[in-house]
Amino acid sequence: MNIQTLKSKIARKEIDTVLVVFPDVFGRLIGKRVTAHYFLDYVAKGGTHSCNYLLTLNMEMEPLSGFKLANWEKGFGDFDMRPDLGTLRLLPWQPGAAMVICDLYHHSGGRVEEAPRSVLKRQLEALQGKGMVCKIASELEFFLYNTNYHTAFDSNYKGLTPSSDYRIDYHTLQPARDEAIFRAMRNQMEEAEIPVESSKGEWGKGQHEVNFVYDAPLVMGDRHMVFKQGAKEIVEQNGKCITFMAKVDAGEVGSSCHIHQSIWQKGKSLFWDAKRKEGSKFFRQFLGGLMKYSPELSYFYAPTINSYKRYQSASWAPTKMAWAYDNRTVGFRVVGEGNSFRLENRMPGADANAYLAFAAMVAAGMAGVKENLDCGELYEGNAYVDPKLPSLPKSLREAADLLEKSSLARQVFGESVVEFYVHTARCEVEAFDNAVTDWERVRYFERI
Repeated sequence: MNIQTLKSKIARKEIDTVLVVFPDVFGRLIGKRVTAHYFLDYVAKGGTHSCNYLLTLNMEMEPLSGFKLANWEKGFGDFDMRPDLGTLRLLPWQPGAAMVICDLYHHSGGRVEEAPRSVLKRQLEALQGKGMVCKIASELEFFLYNTNYHTAFDSNYKGLTPSSDYRIDYHTLQPARDEAIFRAMRNQMEEAEIPVESSKGEWGKGQHEVNFVYDAPLVMGDRHMVFKQGAKEIVEQNGKCITFMAKVDAGEVGSSCHIHQSIWQKGKSLFWDAKRKEGSKFFRQFLGGLMKYSPELSYFYAPTINSYKRYQSASWAPTKMAWAYDNRTVGFRVVGEGNSFRLENRMPGADANAYLAFAAMVAAGMAGVKENLDCGELYEGNAYVDPKLPSLPKSLREAADLLEKSSLARQVFGESVVEFYVHTARCEVEAFDNAVTDWERVRYFERI
């Protein structure tokens, strides 16, 4: 939707509210609702503002100490929020509402480089400087439960009933009981300029997957984040709830965010060698970079304590660093041919911040091209049981340590960005270390 269309809809009283938002480090859309006429008169032209503490919070909205970007010593001032008018969209599930996504800037005019959208933009600008573009698509898995969020909260998220009685991977029968929800989701997302390719049942009880039509990374990142919030709102309106946790139950499969990626130049995929009908040298270099650098950038694929509990053997989530053709036991699955030839990164969970995951993949892959790396021999077999293969990081603590030591991350993202996300990760680790869990009470309350 462009600004002229928005003006027309406001004049016809079809739109009266505009959500002015930006993605925070967790991928939440943070911002404010402004009246439509105020948006046209002021915000669309001059932007608005928000407190800079919004990038230095924990999940409970408590300000965290130790950040240089924003802190009590500096008084927690404001960031400028500048609308990207190319992101204007209707929100069909919110009557009378539209949304625009903003970029964050300092009052001095400089971009807030630590903001997730800025991190991705920096990598895309570097790619564009080489005359290249990235095409990318995400897949999102999630669990659907037969209760609303308020009731789930009151129950401390215990005892929730999945929307299916058994595993429903590719099933069309039991998912039909919730087809009214998924039909609304698919169609309303299309109206919101988030084209959905398909929805399907997944391997877990009550688990589903939605696939998006590929596009440029910034566009896909915006769509990904709006979908997550919109999907929660749509199911809530139907008396249910969903979760994008990477591992919601120890006895269930995890939820992933598989990412499909290719690099193009002058209308052709650089990943495909048409003469040999196989992956090109560029592809092998790019994948070589991903193989080398993904472990130290794993925080951007797996940003929470819970993320690493998804990496379990025979769980459809990878545990080892390897690549193969159409093999779902490895970290990088290669599929397609011709211009559809692409790699699938199976490491990110549904809790990943799409902007950061996309940025990490572009950065790692292009480092492989610059260093003339090679991805090595393709893997054949069951990677889960192969002790020779290197393992993925096993905890957020390990991922934070690897990111801190990463010279590539400091080079391509900048020192301040790396320090910011390392500290973000360590604050989450510290919070978990200080928590007393249900597991501890069950294990120790009576018997110790």
